[in-house]
Amino acid sequence: MTRTLRCAIVGTGAVAHLHAEAVLAHPQAELVAVTNQTRSKAEAFAEKWGGPTVYSTVEELLAAEQPDVVLICTPPGVHREQVLASFAAGAHVVVEKPPAPSLEELDDMRSAAREAGRELAVVFQQRTGTAAAHYKRLLSSGALGRPLLAQCQTLWYRDADYFAVPWRGKWETEGGGTTLGHGIHQLDLLGHLLGEWSSVEGRLWRLDRETETEDTSTATVTFANGVVASVVSSAVAPRQVSSIRIDTQKATVSVEHLYGHGHANWSITPAPGVPEEEAAGWELADGGEESSGHAPLLRDVFDALLTGSPLPDTADAPARSFELVAAIYASAAADGAVIRPSDLASHPTHRRGFASPVTDLRRQ
Repeated sequence: MTRTLRCAIVGTGAVAHLHAEAVLAHPQAELVAVTNQTRSKAEAFAEKWGGPTVYSTVEELLAAEQPDVVLICTPPGVHREQVLASFAAGAHVVVEKPPAPSLEELDDMRSAAREAGRELAVVFQQRTGTAAAHYKRLLSSGALGRPLLAQCQTLWYRDADYFAVPWRGKWETEGGGTTLGHGIHQLDLLGHLLGEWSSVEGRLWRLDRETETEDTSTATVTFANGVVASVVSSAVAPRQVSSIRIDTQKATVSVEHLYGHGHANWSITPAPGVPEEEAAGWELADGGEESSGHAPLLRDVFDALLTGSPLPDTADAPARSFELVAAIYASAAADGAVIRPSDLASHPTHRRGFASPVTDLRRQ
């Protein structure tokens, strides 16, 4: 591991600063170039982060720099073209969520990665952190018995001014509502902890906001390991929380936070009758804590690229949570019908986009 990864950032909005911070923190990565639709914003960003070269377009950047890694921090509607151009230039790609506005576009991106022999990592930072890794090991190993039941809640609050931005709340420009834009984070963590899904039944609701898309969704998700999960995503909840609870034969594992979690956000409750010495072995160890975030995710991705190793499980399975979201929309479009992975694989409408009927309860 003697080489240095030459990194470029496309899009210099708020989340790009987290990417730049992670690049500069890695001993074998450097930020060499940035681009943004508004050049003055890219120049201000570059001045803050060590003076990488500023380019007016993605094409100019790729041709001039030939970076090892392209970090894409733009809105999802342009991800496909930027990702494909990056793979064609020989770069690995790290792209912000949602990775694309449709499953078909994500398919194109994954195919391009395979053809180029490059890696595609999607930023779902809620998978990271030492607590998430610890409880994933316990759940996967069988130490807690069989997982049975789960609850997954993304209860956020976005007021009317938030949706007054012209592109928000519209199927054509945002791609989806709170399920895609907000709930996908906790759905991704749920899938990370429990594995592959087997069915989805979902509904979309408009309870209070002036939007085309949903401001709330509800769903029942079953997983291949037999877990039944209740999922709620909303943008109208004044007391905001992001939470997951998983009940197993021997314990309840839960995490409650908002936009990121550390050890203090997680808990485990043994079932009655579990020996104290057994339960004591489930607790998080003191020291060595790392919270969730972009920094550990990008660090582990960079380490894998440098060694030629597979992507870490914090950055693999780029389609799983996106498929869960798509299945909720597809089910809602079929009046809550059960959607299975085989249905979604060849779905006649929802591989191309997520527009679905929303039940409007504001005036009932």
